[in-house]
Order: sequence, then C-alpha cells, then structure tokens
Amino acid sequence: MKEPALGMIEYKSVARGIMSCDAMVKKAPVRILETHPVCPGKYYTIVGGEVADVDEAMKAGLESGGDMVISHLFLPYVHRSVIPAVAGTAKVERFGAIGVIESFSVAICVQAADIAAKATRAQLVEIRLANGLGGKGYFILTGELADVEDSLAAAREYVASEGMLAAAELIAAPHPDLLEKGIYW
Repeated sequence: MKEPALGMIEYKSVARGIMSCDAMVKKAPVRILETHPVCPGKYYTIVGGEVADVDEAMKAGLESGGDMVISHLFLPYVHRSVIPAVAGTAKVERFGAIGVIESFSVAICVQAADIAAKATRAQLVEIRLANGLGGKGYFILTGELADVEDSLAAAREYVASEGMLAAAELIAAPHPDLLEKGIYW
C-alpha cells in the first residue's frame, strides 16, 4: 500500500460504534487500526487501506452510524507517518525541536497531524486520541526547529480555523529526560 487512505468515525454511542465498525469491515477489505470506547462514553473507529476500499467502508460506517455519528474524517492520501503515529509504532532516530498540537476534536487532530506531516520534513512522533484525554486529541512532532515551527503553524492554523484548538506549544531544545520519559513510548 503506497498511498494509503485513512477513515475515522466518532460515535456518541458505544453500541452503535461497535455495530458500525462491523459494517465497515464487512463492506470493504480495510484494516481496523483502532476501535474502542473513549472518554466520555463515546466510541471511535479508524480504518486504513486502499483509497476506494476506505471510501466504501466509510460510506457503510456513516450509513449504519446514522444519528449517532459525531464526526468523521476521510484522508484519501494520508501521509505515510500518520498511521504509525496513531498505532504507536513510529520510530524516531533523532529528536530535535518538539511541537505539540492539542485539539478538542479527535478527527480534527488527525487531519491536523496529516497537514503538519505534509508541510515540512518534521516527523510525527505520536498521535494520542480521546482515551484519558476527556475526548481531546494531541500529536507530537520533531525535527529541525524551522521545520517544526512551519509544520506547527500550518496545523495550528487549520485547527484554529475549525474552532478546536486547545493548545499549541513549541519546545526548541527539549531536555533529554523529557524525551526519554515524557513523550516517547
């Protein structure tokens, strides 16, 4: 899969979310990247696969989710670093400056991470969504200071334009203990 797609649906019902996730994977050959209940009593599903397959799965998920869908996101040519950052499998060889965007919406957070990753050579470290965050999401990126600043600015502009910006922070020279124990799993 050279240019994967990512689809995400957030539900206000756990039961409907489970049923809708099942409908998505039965409709098209997509891979479930994450699916589980999240704070505060919601549910979300993220699937990945080829563009047409994710599009079909999303249609099935939105139809079966009905009025229980809170938000959704379809990224037809997602940056290659987004899926590992969501899955917690991103590998960072060398840290530089750190940028963090925190959003009140998980879908907006993932979209912003994709925007940030595509803006410069900055690398996504992780994307955390909803669980233990009161339904919010955040992502962390690293790289050369100028790249992190530019990626952070692009993502911040998008999230702010959607009215979902909780915070945006830049750490030009992070302390080694922060890198070892604070942000990298």
